[in-house]
Amino acid sequence: MPLELTHHGAVDGVTGSCHQLHLPGGASVLVDCGLFQGAETSADGTAAADRLQIGFPLAGVCALVVTHVHIDHVGRLPYLVAAGFTGPIFCTSASALLLPMVIEDALKVGVTRDRALIARVIARMREQLVPLPYGQWQTVLRGPPGLRLRLQPAGHILGSAYVELDVQLAAGRAAANRRRVVFSGDLGAPYTPLLPAPRPPQRADLLVLESTYGDRLHEPRRTRRERLQALCEHAFANGGTLLVPAFSIGRTQELLYELEEIIHRNRQRQAARGLPWGEVDVIVDSPLAADFTAGYASLREHWDAEARRKLAAGRHPLAFEQLTTVGDHAAHLRMVQALAGSARPAIVVAASGMCSGGRIVNYLKAMLGDARHDVLFCGYQAAGTPGRAIQQYGPRGGYVDLDGERITIRAGIHTLGGFSAHADRKNLLDFVGRMRRPPAQLRLVHGDDPAKQSLAAELRRRHPGMEVVVP
Repeated sequence: MPLELTHHGAVDGVTGSCHQLHLPGGASVLVDCGLFQGAETSADGTAAADRLQIGFPLAGVCALVVTHVHIDHVGRLPYLVAAGFTGPIFCTSASALLLPMVIEDALKVGVTRDRALIARVIARMREQLVPLPYGQWQTVLRGPPGLRLRLQPAGHILGSAYVELDVQLAAGRAAANRRRVVFSGDLGAPYTPLLPAPRPPQRADLLVLESTYGDRLHEPRRTRRERLQALCEHAFANGGTLLVPAFSIGRTQELLYELEEIIHRNRQRQAARGLPWGEVDVIVDSPLAADFTAGYASLREHWDAEARRKLAAGRHPLAFEQLTTVGDHAAHLRMVQALAGSARPAIVVAASGMCSGGRIVNYLKAMLGDARHDVLFCGYQAAGTPGRAIQQYGPRGGYVDLDGERITIRAGIHTLGGFSAHADRKNLLDFVGRMRRPPAQLRLVHGDDPAKQSLAAELRRRHPGMEVVVP
């Protein structure tokens, strides 16, 4: 196949997704341009400059395709624009709405507080955005070599897509003159709240597949909801708060959806002595998460059938009565103090999902040392992040360093794998196995080495004629 592929991220771990497909003649297209996180940033976990800058030439890069708006897939976009990229940025219509919010927040946190500068960057990016509906072919280059792209639902977060690239190598309609390259982006698990499950493409000559959970299976949705309810009730019985570090987009909305279902089913049932579920406080302490939740609510046409049935029945799975949103920083600090110093049962959902920054850090500093409280991880914790340290050492009575302060962990530490927004091992294998014409070559990215190697071995066993590459 006269096509070359270069990976500029998500090959040594799960973050920093950025892949470049080179076409004959010098043109190329980028798929994602994400930020590195955790141990993939630098030795001390900070964002090293050489991991932020665009370290490859942009000559010939004709377009960027964004699979979804998580920061590890779009966080280097401002650096790409600053490096001189002026081409179109293709994404779904939902991603086009959410992307400016993500980039604005990333710039405020990691680059500058200069509002005028941020506004100029966002305005420039908006000029380059080209929203596309799912399932519609878009011509990028007229060839040969020619290039068309199509976005298909990935079921990961709202607006997420996998990418089909149809490459015309030579003139004529013969199959030998064309190649189909598919980038999975991040695939969601079936039965994810709010989102329809992804369906694999009919065919691919080359598939670039994520492998985050390539070596493990998730819990069924019903089981995870039951466990979530049990963990909440355990925390309340201790007179404490359940802290849930969660990504502002995707995980927060899934949690709210499931908590609304728990409250709806158990409204009169006791969550703790003297506390019916109908009076449980659910606190979202993240302005960005609140903005994204509003964005999710405004994009109801993208919701799945179950979610739309709830709306038709008068329920509001992302805006229910017990939900409180904390706005400014002063209110946040008051909430931390109030919950840490009282026996008020509550559920707090706050970013960041890996505890590497954001408002969750203040909650953890104030409450990790108190055995009354519990922490629930329901998403992947990258190596080198405080979340991974808490998850790994907390159950053994260990410690974690937060903002230079060493904190002994006495709170209960729990993990619910079933809440992951990623496909698990079975889902990934099904994505490949259910294609009518599986790829001749498959490249595994976006995973730790044990997950990639385990998935690669099983793919080779199931598809003996397929070339499975771990870059």
